[in-house]
Amino acid sequence: MSAERDPGLVRALGPWAAAAIVVGMIIGTGIFIKPADMAREAGTAGLVTLAWVLGGILSLFGALCAAELGAAIPEAGGTYAYLNRAFGPLWGFLFGWTYSVIGAPTSIATLASGLLVFASFLFPAVATPLRVFHVSLSFLPAPVLFTVTWAQPLAVAAIALVTFVNFFGAKLGGQVQVALTIVKIAAVVAVILIGFFLGKGSAANFHSASVSMGHLGIAAALLTAVASGLWAYDGWINLAFVGSEVKDPGRNIPLSMIFGVIAVCGIYTAMSAACFYVLPFAQVAASAHIASDVVARATGAGAATWMTLVMMICALGSLNSSILTNARVDYAMARDGLFFRVARGVHPRYRTPANALLLQGIVASALALTGTFESLSLLYVFLVWIFYGAQTAGLIVLRRKEPALPRPYRTWGYPVVPAIFILSALALAVDLLVETPLRATLGLAVMLAGLPFYAYWRSRTPRDRPSPSREGVRGG
Repeated sequence: MSAERDPGLVRALGPWAAAAIVVGMIIGTGIFIKPADMAREAGTAGLVTLAWVLGGILSLFGALCAAELGAAIPEAGGTYAYLNRAFGPLWGFLFGWTYSVIGAPTSIATLASGLLVFASFLFPAVATPLRVFHVSLSFLPAPVLFTVTWAQPLAVAAIALVTFVNFFGAKLGGQVQVALTIVKIAAVVAVILIGFFLGKGSAANFHSASVSMGHLGIAAALLTAVASGLWAYDGWINLAFVGSEVKDPGRNIPLSMIFGVIAVCGIYTAMSAACFYVLPFAQVAASAHIASDVVARATGAGAATWMTLVMMICALGSLNSSILTNARVDYAMARDGLFFRVARGVHPRYRTPANALLLQGIVASALALTGTFESLSLLYVFLVWIFYGAQTAGLIVLRRKEPALPRPYRTWGYPVVPAIFILSALALAVDLLVETPLRATLGLAVMLAGLPFYAYWRSRTPRDRPSPSREGVRGG
């Protein structure tokens, strides 16, 4: 399809909006939880700090590679378009199918539900059970209980509201994202400053714990902590999904991805250091609400309310970024005839993938109501790193396959940086396969379940349809 026959998406996201999508998507609630988890996994403050740095470097390597692809192929769907072009439509479809049926809806449902969990700290009635359902199935040894609280329909309301905002244009969604990200960064920086200047801490806390382990034990502990840190860093790829709507993508996509990850790495490392400066190592490792404990040390009991508001803002910012970017994968696949037709098309006035946004919102809302999204999200963690590695391999393939492709930005450190990232992604996927074989196998089963749909949709797609990475995108 050409730009003349279809209104197309519009390049409405400037450099600030692009940067806000990267930073706002990465900084969610993980930084308020992971320092304690990583302390338990690593065993020393030094290893935790090193894990944050290594996780940031690995994420930066991924962003460096994705930045070249995003600048050269600034198309809706991001990874879907890159894999399609490098390896053919099957690989692009497998990513898009997995992301659309597991990744995006579960991410949105998790963020919306997390937002309401935080709200329940301020308004306990939100968590009040409304009804308990007993579901009996022949293959289950006992009935399954589903408890419905106000949090579930309110999570659906949050999804609907944010979807509604993004329905009226990428520019509006980007402006909301910029505002939320500014507030989010200010709040996290405030926690760091409070910890260092008002927290009555001590540098001795960094040396207050030591563990006895061999070299292999230290390496295993560090890798486990790095894996936890990568969960908190995840989200840098989402800007690629709205490549069709970023102004001057050859400049803004690389700058936003690279400097966004660097900024987050600095924030995360400083936040972790503040936690250890204020609290003894054992208290950090045992904390359920580490950021609240840090602020409470300096400001007293009023910290709980303040930190709850901070976490709600962080969850809302990530929810907006997730809804804004993820719907573009559904749209790109449907546009190419490889997804449900209802997700196809662009709103003629607002120039947004309106149908894809609505479909995504409905599926995410259904998951939020049932509360089954947590198990699905665990399946996707294994698969996403397979696709991260495949996408980076696609960068190398396209360097050879299409040497004349205009590349406004070329990956720094090529080919060493892509090779390190591919090996790291493979190692993490293998580790997850070994550690959680059932979960990984189920994830692969969900991915492969899309093959019959692919065969059907492919048989109905004209062979002369233009490549998605070669279609025109209207300027804005």
